[in-house]
Amino acid sequence: MSERAAPFYCPYCGDEGLLPSEEGHGAWECRSCSRAFRLKFLGLLAPGATGPAASDGGTP
Repeated sequence: MSERAAPFYCPYCGDEGLLPSEEGHGAWECRSCSRAFRLKFLGLLAPGATGPAASDGGTP
């Protein structure tokens, strides 16, 4: 089994200096902007599934 992928950059400031957090699985810390966040895999989408923005009929 392979290792889980790590995030490449902070979703808040874009810095690449992330460290795993002691808060548990999927938790990361950004030393640049002093934020902590958690990543979670939700699952796979069914083939042909679209998100809410694509299924609103294209109305503004």
